[in-house]
Amino acid sequence: MGKFVEVSKIGELKEGAIKAVNPAGREILLARVEDKYYAADNRCPHMGGKLAQGKLEGTVVTCPLHRSQFDLSNGQVVRWLKGAGLTSKLGGVLKRPKPLTTYNVKVKEDKILIEI
Repeated sequence: MGKFVEVSKIGELKEGAIKAVNPAGREILLARVEDKYYAADNRCPHMGGKLAQGKLEGTVVTCPLHRSQFDLSNGQVVRWLKGAGLTSKLGGVLKRPKPLTTYNVKVKEDKILIEI
């Protein structure tokens, strides 16, 4: 069991927003959806795209590089690579879908804490 560390204040993250935070030198994505907070690795397991620069729809984040999608509520792959062309086909063959690591989040007073 890890230690909970503060990564943000409640007022710093608007509804439907995502941002990158760096507790203990780790790149973690923090999201707020329907007043619930989610945390996961900020790097896409495909090619390391920064997910905080992607698009958030509900709890699903889309990687800005190859449009892979992940559910932040459990880290599961929703869609692995999207697009046409050789890069997409090779990426799907050479690198199998891998879920995101997610982190426990809790709110204490006005602080958002992540367990690392």
